[in-house]
Amino acid sequence: MSRLRKNLATRLLAVPLLWLSLASIAAADQRYSARGLILKLDPAHNTMIVSTDAIPGFMEAMTMPYSVRDPKQLDGLKPGTMIDFTLVVEKESSYAEAVRVHSYQGLEPDPLTARRLKLLNQVANPSAMKPLTIGDTVPDFTLIDQNRRPVKFSRFAGKVVALNFVYTRCALPNFCYRSSNNFGILQKRFKRHMGRDLILLTVTFDPVHDQPEALAKYAATWKADPRTWHFLTGSSTDIRRVCDLFGEDFFQDEGLMNHSLHTALISKSGKLMANLEGNDFTATQLGDLTETVLNGKP
Repeated sequence: MSRLRKNLATRLLAVPLLWLSLASIAAADQRYSARGLILKLDPAHNTMIVSTDAIPGFMEAMTMPYSVRDPKQLDGLKPGTMIDFTLVVEKESSYAEAVRVHSYQGLEPDPLTARRLKLLNQVANPSAMKPLTIGDTVPDFTLIDQNRRPVKFSRFAGKVVALNFVYTRCALPNFCYRSSNNFGILQKRFKRHMGRDLILLTVTFDPVHDQPEALAKYAATWKADPRTWHFLTGSSTDIRRVCDLFGEDFFQDEGLMNHSLHTALISKSGKLMANLEGNDFTATQLGDLTETVLNGKP
């Protein structure tokens, strides 16, 4: 066979191999790194519903159900947990794998220093109360709102309660300001539910400085309706008790407050449905979780 015929035969053989290669690439599973906030779990069907961050080049931020092929992927997860996972997209289906809790370290101002101080604080001020776990009934408590009126938690029976923690002197935009802004967005998104089905409670962990007048000024920043969004203070003992219920850590350090971040959602029957730690979730994701609780069973 001449060299020309050999080259031609080689090229002709290469054409179907090229098409096979392209077809293989097209048929290959696509994998995307994803992150989101769990809204609901359905272990019986190996499924989780997640308010997912946007995946550049693939999809916008949205709420989606994801199946998992290994049911152990859902072990230890609960609504309100931020997760990282790999989204595998096949030709006719998709599923989540490598699901893991999104680790958060966000104490103010320096995580390493704050963790050390936290250990010292736990030794100096040990709490006899264990934080509530998901499904626990939230015990009653009474604090004072921005209008100096006593607010008893039990009065909100039959309503969903969203509760967070701040201190008004916090200067960092990604800490207390962001938590308050999230509630400001909830107030707008659920305007028709406010008071009727939904109550917002913001508790200060700096009661010495955050007296009702300071809280009223802070509340005005968010155009908070005092009938449906209460900014709460009280005695140091009462504040410590409420913070301990939700695992909120705080302590003073050279004029600042080192603190964790917690946002809790409580069902109409007074049970803790979620306790979000940190600030890595978006206001939209918090709203999606709130809507899930609002639409759930009492």
